[in-house]
Amino acid sequence: MKSYFSHLECTNCGKIYPSTEPIRTCLSCSKVIYARYDLEQAKSEVSKTIFSSRAPNMWRYFELLPVLDNNNIVSLGEGFTPIHKADNLGDNLGLSNLLIKDESFNPTASFKARGMSAAVSKVKEFNIKELTVPSAGNAGGALAAYAAKAGLQSHIFMPQDAPEATQKEVSITNATLNLVDGFINDAGVQSRGLANEKGMFDLSTLQEPYRAEGKKTMGYEIAEQLGWNLPDAIIYPTGGGTGIVGIWKAIKEMEQLGWISGKRPKMFCIQAEGCAPLVQAFNQKSRFAKAWANPKTIAAGMRVPSAIGDYLILDAVYESGGSAITVTDDEMIEYVKKTIAMEGLFLCPEGGATVCASKKLLDLGLINEKDSILLLNTGSGFKYMEVI
Repeated sequence: MKSYFSHLECTNCGKIYPSTEPIRTCLSCSKVIYARYDLEQAKSEVSKTIFSSRAPNMWRYFELLPVLDNNNIVSLGEGFTPIHKADNLGDNLGLSNLLIKDESFNPTASFKARGMSAAVSKVKEFNIKELTVPSAGNAGGALAAYAAKAGLQSHIFMPQDAPEATQKEVSITNATLNLVDGFINDAGVQSRGLANEKGMFDLSTLQEPYRAEGKKTMGYEIAEQLGWNLPDAIIYPTGGGTGIVGIWKAIKEMEQLGWISGKRPKMFCIQAEGCAPLVQAFNQKSRFAKAWANPKTIAAGMRVPSAIGDYLILDAVYESGGSAITVTDDEMIEYVKKTIAMEGLFLCPEGGATVCASKKLLDLGLINEKDSILLLNTGSGFKYMEVI
Protein backbone atom coordinates (compact mmCIF):
# COMPACT_ATOMS: atom_id res chain seq x y z
CA MET A 1 0.00 0.00 0.00
CA LYS A 2 1.09 3.54 -0.74
CA SER A 3 0.39 6.61 1.39
CA TYR A 4 -0.43 9.78 -0.53
CA PHE A 5 0.62 11.98 2.41
CA SER A 6 2.43 14.90 0.78
CA HIS A 7 2.86 17.87 3.13
CA LEU A 8 1.60 19.82 6.14
CA GLU A 9 -0.44 23.01 5.82
CA CYS A 10 -1.46 25.68 8.31
CA THR A 11 -5.24 25.95 8.51
CA ASN A 12 -4.97 29.65 9.30
CA CYS A 13 -2.21 31.29 7.27
CA GLY A 14 -1.71 28.55 4.68
CA LYS A 15 2.02 28.09 5.25
CA ILE A 16 3.33 24.78 3.87
CA TYR A 17 5.67 22.46 5.76
CA PRO A 18 7.38 19.21 4.69
CA SER A 19 5.80 15.93 5.70
CA THR A 20 9.17 14.67 6.90
CA GLU A 21 9.54 17.05 9.88
CA PRO A 22 7.89 16.54 13.33
CA ILE A 23 6.23 19.97 13.33
CA ARG A 24 3.36 20.45 15.79
CA THR A 25 1.73 23.84 15.18
CA CYS A 26 2.37 26.56 12.61
CA LEU A 27 5.75 28.19 13.17
CA SER A 28 4.39 31.49 11.86
CA CYS A 29 1.01 31.91 13.56
CA SER A 30 0.89 29.03 16.10
CA LYS A 31 -2.43 27.74 14.71
CA VAL A 32 -3.49 24.20 13.77
CA ILE A 33 -1.71 22.43 10.93
CA TYR A 34 -3.26 19.66 8.84
CA ALA A 35 -1.78 16.68 7.05
CA ARG A 36 -2.46 17.02 3.33
CA TYR A 37 -2.49 14.41 0.59
CA ASP A 38 -2.03 14.24 -3.17
CA LEU A 39 -5.72 13.67 -3.72
CA GLU A 40 -5.56 14.10 -7.49
CA GLN A 41 -3.13 11.21 -7.83
CA ALA A 42 -5.05 9.16 -5.26
CA LYS A 43 -8.27 9.77 -7.19
CA SER A 44 -6.77 8.19 -10.30
CA GLU A 45 -5.17 5.26 -8.49
CA VAL A 46 -7.41 4.34 -5.54
CA SER A 47 -10.98 3.08 -5.83
CA LYS A 48 -13.33 3.08 -2.86
CA THR A 49 -14.26 -0.49 -3.76
CA ILE A 50 -10.92 -1.82 -2.49
CA PHE A 51 -11.71 -1.27 1.18
CA SER A 52 -14.38 -3.95 1.54
CA SER A 53 -11.73 -6.66 1.21
CA ARG A 54 -9.48 -5.22 3.92
CA ALA A 55 -9.35 -5.82 7.67
CA PRO A 56 -12.12 -4.09 9.67
CA ASN A 57 -10.00 -1.40 11.31
CA MET A 58 -9.15 2.21 10.55
CA TRP A 59 -5.91 1.32 8.76
CA ARG A 60 -7.99 0.01 5.84
CA TYR A 61 -7.70 3.67 4.72
CA PHE A 62 -3.89 3.60 4.82
CA GLU A 63 -3.58 5.60 1.60
CA LEU A 64 -5.18 8.61 3.30
CA LEU A 65 -3.27 8.38 6.58
CA PRO A 66 0.07 10.07 7.39
CA VAL A 67 2.27 7.01 8.03
CA LEU A 68 4.56 6.34 5.06
CA ASP A 69 5.77 2.83 5.95
CA ASN A 70 3.11 0.36 7.10
CA ASN A 71 5.76 -1.39 9.22
CA ASN A 72 5.46 1.60 11.57
CA ILE A 73 1.74 1.12 12.20
CA VAL A 74 0.93 0.70 15.90
CA SER A 75 -2.49 -0.89 16.03
CA LEU A 76 -4.70 -2.69 18.53
CA GLY A 77 -7.54 -3.17 16.04
CA GLU A 78 -9.11 0.28 16.40
CA GLY A 79 -11.84 1.56 14.12
CA PHE A 80 -14.67 0.22 11.99
CA THR A 81 -16.98 0.49 14.98
CA PRO A 82 -20.63 -0.50 14.47
CA ILE A 83 -23.48 1.77 13.48
CA HIS A 84 -26.66 0.73 15.26
CA LYS A 85 -30.14 1.55 13.97
CA ALA A 86 -31.83 2.72 17.15
CA ASP A 87 -35.47 2.12 16.26
CA ASN A 88 -36.83 1.83 19.81
CA LEU A 89 -35.12 5.02 20.94
CA GLY A 90 -35.99 6.77 17.70
CA ASP A 91 -39.68 5.96 18.12
CA ASN A 92 -39.55 7.40 21.64
CA LEU A 93 -37.84 10.61 20.47
CA GLY A 94 -39.95 11.02 17.33
CA LEU A 95 -37.14 10.24 14.87
CA SER A 96 -37.76 7.60 12.21
CA ASN A 97 -34.13 7.07 11.15
CA LEU A 98 -31.89 7.33 14.20
CA LEU A 99 -28.38 5.85 14.04
CA ILE A 100 -25.71 5.56 16.74
CA LYS A 101 -22.06 4.97 15.88
CA ASP A 102 -20.61 3.34 18.97
CA GLU A 103 -16.97 4.22 19.58
CA SER A 104 -16.91 2.28 22.85
CA PHE A 105 -16.02 -0.76 20.71
CA ASN A 106 -12.49 0.61 20.22
CA PRO A 107 -9.64 -1.19 22.05
CA THR A 108 -9.39 1.39 24.85
CA ALA A 109 -13.19 1.84 24.94
CA SER A 110 -13.28 5.30 23.36
CA PHE A 111 -12.71 7.11 20.07
CA LYS A 112 -9.38 8.38 21.45
CA ALA A 113 -7.85 5.07 20.35
CA ARG A 114 -8.04 6.21 16.72
CA GLY A 115 -6.08 9.40 17.25
CA MET A 116 -3.45 7.75 19.39
CA SER A 117 -2.95 4.90 16.94
CA ALA A 118 -2.23 7.41 14.16
CA ALA A 119 -0.10 9.73 16.28
CA VAL A 120 1.98 7.04 18.02
CA SER A 121 2.58 5.37 14.66
CA LYS A 122 3.89 8.65 13.24
CA VAL A 123 6.02 9.38 16.29
CA LYS A 124 7.49 5.90 15.95
CA GLU A 125 8.25 6.68 12.29
CA PHE A 126 10.09 9.83 13.43
CA ASN A 127 12.08 7.63 15.86
CA ILE A 128 11.02 9.71 18.86
CA LYS A 129 11.05 7.66 22.07
CA GLU A 130 8.97 9.63 24.59
CA LEU A 131 5.56 11.29 24.38
CA THR A 132 3.42 13.45 26.63
CA VAL A 133 -0.26 14.37 26.60
CA PRO A 134 -2.73 16.32 28.73
CA SER A 135 -5.97 14.39 29.08
CA ALA A 136 -9.39 14.57 30.67
CA GLY A 137 -9.22 10.77 30.86
CA ASN A 138 -9.68 8.65 27.75
CA ALA A 139 -6.88 10.17 25.68
CA GLY A 140 -4.44 9.38 28.48
CA GLY A 141 -5.58 5.79 28.67
CA ALA A 142 -5.29 5.45 24.90
CA LEU A 143 -1.79 6.94 24.75
CA ALA A 144 -0.63 4.69 27.60
CA ALA A 145 -1.85 1.62 25.70
CA TYR A 146 -0.48 2.53 22.28
CA ALA A 147 2.86 3.73 23.64
CA ALA A 148 3.16 0.42 25.49
CA LYS A 149 2.45 -1.47 22.27
CA ALA A 150 5.08 0.60 20.46
CA GLY A 151 7.69 0.20 23.22
CA LEU A 152 7.70 3.95 23.87
CA GLN A 153 7.53 5.85 27.14
CA SER A 154 4.50 8.04 27.78
CA HIS A 155 3.74 10.76 30.32
CA ILE A 156 0.09 11.54 31.04
CA PHE A 157 -1.09 14.76 32.72
CA MET A 158 -4.66 14.58 34.07
CA PRO A 159 -6.77 16.84 36.28
CA GLN A 160 -7.14 15.32 39.73
CA ASP A 161 -10.88 14.86 39.16
CA ALA A 162 -10.47 12.81 35.97
CA PRO A 163 -12.58 9.62 36.03
CA GLU A 164 -11.17 7.01 38.40
CA ALA A 165 -11.32 4.32 35.70
CA THR A 166 -9.07 6.26 33.33
CA GLN A 167 -6.61 7.09 36.10
CA LYS A 168 -6.31 3.38 36.89
CA GLU A 169 -6.09 2.55 33.19
CA VAL A 170 -2.98 4.73 32.93
CA SER A 171 -1.40 3.75 36.25
CA ILE A 172 -1.32 0.02 35.49
CA THR A 173 0.65 0.52 32.26
CA ASN A 174 4.25 1.62 31.99
CA ALA A 175 3.08 5.24 31.63
CA THR A 176 3.87 7.99 34.10
CA LEU A 177 0.67 9.49 35.53
CA ASN A 178 0.81 13.11 36.73
CA LEU A 179 -2.30 14.45 38.46
CA VAL A 180 -2.74 18.20 38.11
CA ASP A 181 -4.55 20.63 40.39
CA GLY A 182 -6.70 22.42 37.81
CA PHE A 183 -8.33 21.83 34.43
CA ILE A 184 -7.12 20.18 31.23
CA ASN A 185 -5.62 23.48 30.07
CA ASP A 186 -3.45 23.49 33.20
CA ALA A 187 -2.47 19.90 32.44
CA GLY A 188 -1.54 21.05 28.94
CA VAL A 189 0.85 23.66 30.25
CA GLN A 190 2.68 21.03 32.29
CA SER A 191 2.68 18.49 29.46
CA ARG A 192 4.17 20.92 26.96
CA GLY A 193 6.64 22.17 29.54
CA LEU A 194 8.01 18.66 30.08
CA ALA A 195 8.09 18.01 26.34
CA ASN A 196 10.07 21.20 25.69
CA GLU A 197 12.44 20.51 28.57
CA LYS A 198 13.15 16.88 27.68
CA GLY A 199 12.77 16.90 23.89
CA MET A 200 9.61 14.75 23.94
CA PHE A 201 6.69 14.97 21.50
CA ASP A 202 3.57 16.52 23.02
CA LEU A 203 0.21 15.25 21.72
CA SER A 204 -2.10 18.00 23.01
CA THR A 205 -5.41 18.09 21.11
CA LEU A 206 -4.98 19.72 17.67
CA GLN A 207 -1.55 21.00 18.71
CA GLU A 208 -0.04 18.40 16.40
CA PRO A 209 -1.41 17.17 13.05
CA TYR A 210 -1.70 13.41 13.51
CA ARG A 211 -4.40 12.63 16.08
CA ALA A 212 -6.98 14.37 13.88
CA GLU A 213 -6.03 12.02 11.04
CA GLY A 214 -6.98 9.01 13.13
CA LYS A 215 -10.23 10.68 14.15
CA LYS A 216 -11.13 11.53 10.55
CA THR A 217 -11.46 7.82 9.80
CA MET A 218 -14.84 8.01 11.55
CA GLY A 219 -15.96 10.06 8.56
CA TYR A 220 -14.64 7.52 6.05
CA GLU A 221 -16.33 4.72 7.96
CA ILE A 222 -19.68 6.48 8.20
CA ALA A 223 -19.69 6.88 4.42
CA GLU A 224 -18.56 3.33 3.70
CA GLN A 225 -20.90 1.72 6.24
CA LEU A 226 -23.85 3.65 4.80
CA GLY A 227 -23.10 2.63 1.21
CA TRP A 228 -20.98 5.72 0.45
CA ASN A 229 -23.83 7.96 1.47
CA LEU A 230 -23.91 10.39 4.38
CA PRO A 231 -26.66 11.05 6.93
CA ASP A 232 -28.64 14.29 6.94
CA ALA A 233 -27.14 15.28 10.29
CA ILE A 234 -24.24 14.27 12.53
CA ILE A 235 -24.57 15.15 16.21
CA TYR A 236 -21.26 15.26 18.05
CA PRO A 237 -20.33 15.89 21.71
CA THR A 238 -17.57 18.47 21.65
CA GLY A 239 -14.67 19.30 23.94
CA GLY A 240 -11.35 19.81 22.16
CA GLY A 241 -13.03 19.15 18.85
CA THR A 242 -10.86 16.65 16.96
CA GLY A 243 -13.86 14.43 16.29
CA ILE A 244 -16.08 16.96 14.54
CA VAL A 245 -13.06 18.56 12.84
CA GLY A 246 -11.75 15.19 11.66
CA ILE A 247 -15.10 14.06 10.24
CA TRP A 248 -15.52 17.36 8.37
CA LYS A 249 -11.99 17.01 6.94
CA ALA A 250 -12.81 13.46 5.80
CA ILE A 251 -15.99 14.63 4.05
CA LYS A 252 -14.05 17.24 2.07
CA GLU A 253 -11.36 14.70 1.14
CA MET A 254 -13.91 12.12 0.00
CA GLU A 255 -15.62 14.75 -2.17
CA GLN A 256 -12.30 15.58 -3.85
CA LEU A 257 -11.65 11.88 -4.37
CA GLY A 258 -15.06 11.48 -6.02
CA TRP A 259 -16.14 8.86 -3.47
CA ILE A 260 -19.21 10.77 -2.29
CA SER A 261 -21.48 13.40 -3.76
CA GLY A 262 -24.60 15.27 -2.87
CA LYS A 263 -25.53 17.31 0.15
CA ARG A 264 -23.18 17.39 3.13
CA PRO A 265 -24.61 16.53 6.55
CA LYS A 266 -25.41 19.28 8.99
CA MET A 267 -22.87 19.21 11.82
CA PHE A 268 -24.19 19.81 15.33
CA CYS A 269 -21.79 20.68 18.14
CA ILE A 270 -23.08 19.64 21.57
CA GLN A 271 -21.55 20.97 24.79
CA ALA A 272 -22.29 20.77 28.49
CA GLU A 273 -24.21 23.66 30.01
CA GLY A 274 -21.38 24.09 32.53
CA CYS A 275 -18.67 24.35 29.85
CA ALA A 276 -19.90 25.74 26.55
CA PRO A 277 -17.39 28.14 24.98
CA LEU A 278 -18.21 27.03 21.43
CA VAL A 279 -21.97 27.34 21.90
CA GLN A 280 -21.43 30.83 23.29
CA ALA A 281 -19.29 31.74 20.28
CA PHE A 282 -21.88 30.30 17.88
CA ASN A 283 -24.66 32.31 19.51
CA GLN A 284 -22.49 35.41 19.11
CA LYS A 285 -21.83 34.48 15.45
CA SER A 286 -18.10 34.48 16.18
CA ARG A 287 -15.42 32.29 14.60
CA PHE A 288 -13.38 32.18 17.81
CA ALA A 289 -14.40 31.24 21.34
CA LYS A 290 -13.52 32.92 24.60
CA ALA A 291 -12.14 30.70 27.37
CA TRP A 292 -14.85 29.40 29.70
CA ALA A 293 -14.34 30.33 33.35
CA ASN A 294 -14.71 27.60 35.98
CA PRO A 295 -15.88 24.73 33.72
CA LYS A 296 -18.10 22.16 35.43
CA THR A 297 -19.58 18.96 34.00
CA ILE A 298 -19.56 15.23 34.75
CA ALA A 299 -18.65 14.62 31.08
CA ALA A 300 -14.87 14.75 31.38
CA GLY A 301 -14.35 14.83 27.62
CA MET A 302 -16.46 17.98 27.32
CA ARG A 303 -14.80 19.84 30.19
CA VAL A 304 -12.47 21.81 27.91
CA PRO A 305 -12.56 25.55 28.65
CA SER A 306 -10.73 26.59 25.48
CA ALA A 307 -9.80 24.81 22.25
CA ILE A 308 -7.02 25.77 19.84
CA GLY A 309 -9.20 24.43 17.01
CA ASP A 310 -12.23 26.57 17.91
CA TYR A 311 -12.33 28.18 14.46
CA LEU A 312 -12.19 24.79 12.72
CA ILE A 313 -15.08 23.43 14.80
CA LEU A 314 -17.19 26.52 14.21
CA ASP A 315 -16.30 26.55 10.49
CA ALA A 316 -17.71 23.02 10.19
CA VAL A 317 -20.91 24.07 11.95
CA TYR A 318 -21.35 27.24 9.88
CA GLU A 319 -20.41 25.68 6.53
CA SER A 320 -22.77 22.74 7.04
CA GLY A 321 -25.75 24.79 8.18
CA GLY A 322 -25.65 23.11 11.57
CA SER A 323 -25.88 24.54 15.05
CA ALA A 324 -24.43 24.39 18.57
CA ILE A 325 -26.51 23.76 21.71
CA THR A 326 -26.03 22.73 25.33
CA VAL A 327 -27.41 19.99 27.56
CA THR A 328 -27.27 19.68 31.34
CA ASP A 329 -25.49 16.96 33.30
CA ASP A 330 -28.84 15.66 34.57
CA GLU A 331 -30.09 15.40 30.99
CA MET A 332 -26.97 13.44 29.97
CA ILE A 333 -27.58 10.85 32.68
CA GLU A 334 -31.32 10.70 31.94
CA TYR A 335 -30.63 9.87 28.30
CA VAL A 336 -27.83 7.42 29.10
CA LYS A 337 -30.41 5.50 31.15
CA LYS A 338 -33.09 5.87 28.48
CA THR A 339 -30.75 4.53 25.79
CA ILE A 340 -29.61 1.45 27.70
CA ALA A 341 -33.22 0.71 28.68
CA MET A 342 -34.41 0.90 25.06
CA GLU A 343 -31.39 -0.18 23.00
CA GLY A 344 -29.06 -2.03 25.37
CA LEU A 345 -26.24 0.42 24.62
CA PHE A 346 -24.38 1.79 27.65
CA LEU A 347 -23.33 5.23 26.44
CA CYS A 348 -20.89 7.54 28.17
CA PRO A 349 -22.34 10.87 29.40
CA GLU A 350 -21.03 12.55 26.23
CA GLY A 351 -23.00 10.01 24.19
CA GLY A 352 -26.06 10.65 26.34
CA ALA A 353 -25.65 14.33 25.51
CA THR A 354 -26.11 13.62 21.80
CA VAL A 355 -29.31 11.64 22.43
CA CYS A 356 -30.74 14.48 24.50
CA ALA A 357 -29.59 16.98 21.88
CA SER A 358 -31.38 15.11 19.09
CA LYS A 359 -34.66 15.62 20.94
CA LYS A 360 -33.90 19.30 21.53
CA LEU A 361 -32.90 19.85 17.90
CA LEU A 362 -36.12 18.20 16.72
CA ASP A 363 -38.20 20.40 19.05
CA LEU A 364 -36.34 23.47 17.76
CA GLY A 365 -37.05 22.51 14.15
CA LEU A 366 -33.35 22.21 13.34
CA ILE A 367 -33.75 18.58 12.26
CA ASN A 368 -36.73 16.78 10.75
CA GLU A 369 -38.40 13.64 12.08
CA LYS A 370 -37.72 11.85 8.77
CA ASP A 371 -34.06 12.90 8.51
CA SER A 372 -31.33 10.32 8.92
CA ILE A 373 -29.66 11.37 12.16
CA LEU A 374 -26.32 9.91 13.25
CA LEU A 375 -25.19 10.28 16.86
CA LEU A 376 -21.63 9.65 17.99
CA ASN A 377 -21.17 7.80 21.26
CA THR A 378 -17.53 8.56 21.98
CA GLY A 379 -16.87 6.06 24.77
CA SER A 380 -18.12 3.47 27.22
CA GLY A 381 -20.39 4.21 30.14
CA PHE A 382 -18.40 1.67 32.15
CA LYS A 383 -15.67 4.28 32.54
CA TYR A 384 -18.09 6.62 34.33
CA MET A 385 -19.64 4.29 36.89
CA GLU A 386 -19.07 6.74 39.78
CA VAL A 387 -21.22 9.44 38.13
CA ILE A 388 -23.84 7.16 36.57
